[in-house]
Amino acid sequence: MAGLALYAGEISRHELSVEEHTIHLARLPDAFRGMRIVQASDFHYAEYTEPFFLREMVRKINRLKPDMVVLTGDFISFAPLSASFARRCAPACAEILGGIECPLRYASLGNHDYFIKPRNVAGPLEEHGIRVLTNAATALERDGQRLWLAGLGSMCTGDSQPRRAIPRTAAREAVILLAHEPDILPEVARHNVDLMLSGHTHGGQVRFPFLPPFHLPEFGQKYVEGWFRLGSTQMYVNRGIGAVGLPFRFRCPPEITVITLS
Repeated sequence: MAGLALYAGEISRHELSVEEHTIHLARLPDAFRGMRIVQASDFHYAEYTEPFFLREMVRKINRLKPDMVVLTGDFISFAPLSASFARRCAPACAEILGGIECPLRYASLGNHDYFIKPRNVAGPLEEHGIRVLTNAATALERDGQRLWLAGLGSMCTGDSQPRRAIPRTAAREAVILLAHEPDILPEVARHNVDLMLSGHTHGGQVRFPFLPPFHLPEFGQKYVEGWFRLGSTQMYVNRGIGAVGLPFRFRCPPEITVITLS
């Protein structure tokens, strides 16, 4: 048991995996074919996620040379340590993430970020050039063509508003949506979203053979990790970088996702 704890806490928790996928979006404008998007999520700095590990993640992302980087929430951890500790961690986390070298950098917030008030996390991210989309959208333009990127607030705190976030032109233009909690997929699928990117679940974080995930959070119990489709909406759930509850990962390594649009 001691050996298992050592492995899960010091080795498996730092085995950063790069998962590469190509996804076909039927409505993708021709100008965006081949666009490479890197997703990272659930950093939970710095309760268990050490500065050196977050910097290593940034170095790996930079080596991938993506066209766009999206960060899907839970930049800090709230509980068991205090809210004041989490607030002090937010600027340091944003400073490290500011080292990501990419022309397009966007984020959405997670439930832990909301627990210490969104402005305490979003403010430092914006100061370091990472735009936060909270129930809002922005247009990405190439060669006169347009692709929408939207972001939701946290479903756990009741501030997830798809009608406000998703542009009205979604009926005829492609939309990628950042939504921290994946279990909002059925509602999102009613709004003509082409691709939804989520985190929140940590992939279960501890996965013993033949047993269900050790713990899944609220609004992260139906879609645990990987690809899903509901109607015309596809979703990818990233396993995240950090850990909550206990500083362990087992058979569920932290993840950077590389998505190539086709």
